[in-house]
Amino acid sequence: MAVKLDEKDMAILSLVQENNKLTAKQISKKIDVPITTVFAKTKRMEELGVIKGHRAILAPEKLNASTASFLLASVSYREKTNDAPFSQRTVAKEIAKFPEVQEVHIITGDWDLLVKLRAESVDAVGKFVVDKLRLIEGLEKTLTCMVFETVKETTKINLPSKKRVDKWRTGRN
Repeated sequence: MAVKLDEKDMAILSLVQENNKLTAKQISKKIDVPITTVFAKTKRMEELGVIKGHRAILAPEKLNASTASFLLASVSYREKTNDAPFSQRTVAKEIAKFPEVQEVHIITGDWDLLVKLRAESVDAVGKFVVDKLRLIEGLEKTLTCMVFETVKETTKINLPSKKRVDKWRTGRN
């Protein structure tokens, strides 16, 4: 469900997406609004769930997790012993419990799940797939795609009305 946001909200979001270390005072100066407005709008957007959290973006290559891979997984639709089929959602939640897993998505097409994994090496990815992933009940088959190079990886969301947001940031019309 979309939330109604005004230009000032969008300007704040644009700035904090780029640099979440900006203080409310710095944001208020950049978009020319009172600091109390920045505090109130930020708190409102947090309460509405527009701003879900404040995190540091880490460099995986500096933390022994430079090997990225994407895994496609298929869920078995065979009946379990209690006559109920396996659920994509249940299998996805089991996969999400592993700390190496960064993302799990239920998808359409020939595969049921898309999993993003970070590990220290190709061997570590292989061990994860063989020793952990494939042991999950209801998982039928997997396909591992190793990442050679990442050209773009971001947490930013493309915000609407870019011109209006830029106007707030630069003071230009």
